[in-house]
Amino acid sequence: MMNHGKTFVRTVVALALAIASASALAGSITADSPPVDSLADGRTGTIAFAALTPKGQRDFVARKVAERSTIAGVLALPAGAKAPGAAKVPAMVVVHGSSGVLKNDWDWAARMNGLGYASFVIDNFTGRGIVETATDQSRLSPMADVAGALAALRLLATHPAIDAKRIGVIGFSRGGLVAVATALDPLRRAVIDGELRFAAHVGVYVGCGVSYISAQVDGSPMLMLLGGKDDYTPPGPCLAYADALRARGEPVSAIVYPNAYHGFDSAGEPHWFPKPTTARKCSGQVDLDSGTFAMKGKDGQVVTGAAATEALKDCTEHGVTMGGDPQAREQAPLDAADFLKAAFGAK
Repeated sequence: MMNHGKTFVRTVVALALAIASASALAGSITADSPPVDSLADGRTGTIAFAALTPKGQRDFVARKVAERSTIAGVLALPAGAKAPGAAKVPAMVVVHGSSGVLKNDWDWAARMNGLGYASFVIDNFTGRGIVETATDQSRLSPMADVAGALAALRLLATHPAIDAKRIGVIGFSRGGLVAVATALDPLRRAVIDGELRFAAHVGVYVGCGVSYISAQVDGSPMLMLLGGKDDYTPPGPCLAYADALRARGEPVSAIVYPNAYHGFDSAGEPHWFPKPTTARKCSGQVDLDSGTFAMKGKDGQVVTGAAATEALKDCTEHGVTMGGDPQAREQAPLDAADFLKAAFGAK
């Protein structure tokens, strides 16, 4: 994957310095400067920006959300991106999971830089007063994460070194849901005016048990990288979701690593964690076009409204397995690189 060793080393060092300056090694990204709505000055490093903080999808889609938060991210450009006459580069928004920003997020950002892409690791939690949602996903609506990623897209599109038509998103677990859901136009239009959209979507060990659907999608290619032994976010619902989108002619692909658990790109061996909540036995959909939330209840009947909310509580469990898999840890970055090269193509 990394064909330019010296370039990759330089970009990793630059990213590490950016991380250190943001105190991001502590697992969060905070900014001392005020939020900005433009990167026309070409800045990199830690950047604060405003993002909507919706409590649910209905008001978000209807553009009735008033609450805004200041969140932050770390932007790193690949080597040579600021050189005189250099062509604009693609970029990837990196979206963390339920435990907040982790080492894996920075590892993936460095890989993006090594491929010649800018990376923008955003922190959807810290600026909103959240530490983690792994033990209680209701602490923050997933729509807030979606809003953060779309605000990051809008911001990156103003950077003079970045090609606004080649900005993608990659997310992990809860962030993987963001990577997939941002392909749906009702969510994109909740933040973005005009035709700006993500050019590629990569969801890594994403959960699809309760999925968001719409007849309107952005048409950009999507890749899901899934663990065959994942008992946190099992691959079956995502494979079915991908099949449904492909049946409509959407460019969606999925790869399952057969022996991989959740967090297969991490270095540690798989272990059982009793506290995280999981919707692995849940089956439901949020229809963004009709505003309907539907869940399959214990008796197999589909229910909506308040009954669907109760059904979601009933099917939610505690306890998951997480840890790395050598094969998936090596192969997933290669598969993502091949996908992104095809998605971004030539300028």
